[in-house]
Formats: sequence, C-alpha cells, structure tokens
Amino acid sequence: MSSTASDDIIIVGAGIIGICAAAYLVEAGRSVTVIDRTGICEETSSGNAAAFAFSDVLPLAHKGMIRQLPKWLADPLGPLAIPPVYLPKLLPWLFRFWRAGSAARYEGALAAQASLMKLAEAEWMGLMDRSGTRKMLREDGSLELYESEAEFSASLPGWAARDRFGINYSHVAGDELAALQPGLSSRFVKGTFVPGWKTVADPKLLGKAVWAHAESKGARFLQGDVGLVTRSRDRIAIQLRSGRTIMAERLVVAAGAWSHLVARHFGDRIPLETERGYNTTLSKTAFDVKRQLIFSGHGFVITPLDTGLRVGGAVELGGLRRPPNYARSKAMLEKAKTFLPGLDPSDGREWMGFRPSLPDSLPVIGASAAVPNVFYTFGHGHLGLTQAAATGRLIRDMVLGQSPAIDIKPFSAQRF
Repeated sequence: MSSTASDDIIIVGAGIIGICAAAYLVEAGRSVTVIDRTGICEETSSGNAAAFAFSDVLPLAHKGMIRQLPKWLADPLGPLAIPPVYLPKLLPWLFRFWRAGSAARYEGALAAQASLMKLAEAEWMGLMDRSGTRKMLREDGSLELYESEAEFSASLPGWAARDRFGINYSHVAGDELAALQPGLSSRFVKGTFVPGWKTVADPKLLGKAVWAHAESKGARFLQGDVGLVTRSRDRIAIQLRSGRTIMAERLVVAAGAWSHLVARHFGDRIPLETERGYNTTLSKTAFDVKRQLIFSGHGFVITPLDTGLRVGGAVELGGLRRPPNYARSKAMLEKAKTFLPGLDPSDGREWMGFRPSLPDSLPVIGASAAVPNVFYTFGHGHLGLTQAAATGRLIRDMVLGQSPAIDIKPFSAQRF
C-alpha cells in the first residue's frame, strides 16, 4: 500500500487512544489505518494502573500539588521528581502548571474534566458491550488512604467538589476500613471508599481486545516509524523512516508523549511534557488486595490485575530521552511492603512509561489551526485509559462533521 483511498483516515499511534478512535471510526463505516512503530498497545498503554478513574475530576494543579512541590522535590525518589539538568527546559511548563492552579481557572477546568468523565463512562460501557470486553471490567471501587487526620482533612475540599457532580463516596475508619482491605498497616487512620471506581483485568489485554474488534470491522495496522508529516494540496503525506510515503485524506495524531513533535509539522506548538511513570508488577499471590488502593500522599497505587499485582505511579518530569531510573520503582515497592505487611516482593517486573501531560490536565482534542483535516487527540496524562472511549467518540464526531457530544472548546489545541 503506497497510498490510501481518498476517504482513508490514518491514525498515528496505536495506544489506547488511537485504538479507540479507530474503533469508533470503522464502526461508522470509515476506512482506517493505524500506524505505530512497535505494535498495538505495546508502549505506555500497556503498563498503566488499569483504572477507569471516572470520579477523578480534579485537575492536578488543584489537588494540592503546588503546595506539596517543595517537599516532594526534596526527595529524589518521592512522588514527584525533576532531574536537575532537565529543570531549565521544564520551567515554562511549570509556570503554565502554576497558572492553571489559579482560582480563576478552577471552575472551567473542573467543569470540562467532569463533562469528559461523564461521557467517558457512558462510552466505555457501550464500547465494551460492542467489543465483547465487558467481562474484563471490575467494579470493586477504590480505597484512598490517609496516614493522619491532617492528611484526611486536607482531602475534604476535593471530595466536596465531587459532590457537585453526583460522585458517590464514603469516608471510613476502624473496622469498616479494615473490612475493605484486610491486612492493611495500622498507620492508616482513615480512608475514602469510591464504589463507582472501576478497573480492568489488564490494560494491555483490554487494548488488544478493543483492537481485535476494530480489526474485525476493517481497521488495518501498519508498523512503521513516522518521520515527517506534511500537507500535500488537500491531503496529508506521512513519510515513514523506512522511506515509504502514505497519503491520507484525514490524519489523527494520537502518538502520546510524541504527539507535539508531529503537531509542530503543521505549525501548532503545544506545551506537552512527559510524565515518566514507573511500576512493578508482582505475582497475583503477592498479597490479597481487594480493590485499587490509592496512596495519594505518596503518589502511587496498588492494583490487583488478572495478570499480577501492580504497584506503581509517581511522576518524573524528565522528557523522552533520559534512561529509566528504576530506583523509583524500588522505592514504591519498599513503601508498599510497609503499607501491606506480608507483601511478597519477589519476582517483580519493573516498567517505565511516558505519560503525555499538559499543564492544565486537560487533553488536546480538536483540529489543527492551519490544517482542518488534521485532528489531535493526546495529552491525557494519567487518564488516557479512562478517557479513551470518550475521545474516540469525539474524534469520530469531528471527522464526520457532526456536532460533538460535549463542548470541546476547553480541549482546543489553540487554547495555549
């Protein structure tokens, strides 16, 4: 295939966002080819914490991160790290992040995130039914844990904000807390149980199963490393590093942490940074974890999967080129052993992935300013899996010229 038919759509990126966009477009009868340098769900989408975090509506800048920054940055293995040599490059992004935390920007960001989350839950349930993947859904809720009354009290404004969107939760302590997670360290004095929080059996397996559904409808996969994209009259030329050129009627950029590099080819400068996330996946028998446990004060979670027990999270703002620092995985695992006495840490598989993050915690979902047949869908940060089906629905709406299911102005690539 040296070129595509006139109505072909090329999606760059076969992570969960690109896969869901492909599924929605082929379900609508469009011809779709997905290009990725490795494979289906083989990179960042393969190792995430497996949560459908539909209640996680607070943008990061409003979750106390600004207040916590000095303490966290003092610990090179803490919840947030910035390699000193990378700090000068990061300063413009950090300034935008700080501005995003202002009271003036709070309401707009919160409302936009909540609307996307509401759509995400509805669209994921529908896509899972259509793709036969509902059996991979777990509806055990989540348990967020606090080590002191002060930490618990600091969380209350965030929970009050969720009240406005009908998000159900309950604060627990004592026997009720112990029943939700037996064997938990006594250092945790309170918790918050969110019954509507969902997880999946394994994010990589879910992504591959959704792709199988898209493929059954006619979606095609092409392995290739995209080197250059350019406008060619009314079409888009995608040049692979192998020397091959493919023409597309429409292009969807869903390349995760690399997406802003593609957007620059069309004159769109988007302040995307890379959150390098780490985890260790242990044996399923390492500890009997009943539901996803969230240690917000330490920036990581523990998730029971069909394929193991995943201990991971934290943020390292360090770009795309630095080698992994697996001391961060080890530090989280050491904490997990303290939080769950008796946890077996043996035979763990360490992993690092690149989360594409924008300073206001909202993704880019929309068209290029200069090239209307180029569509962007990236920058979901920690919420790519959660928001993937909603994003696929919105991309389908835009590509087909239909009114989007929600207001997409807050997600515009031009908002920066």
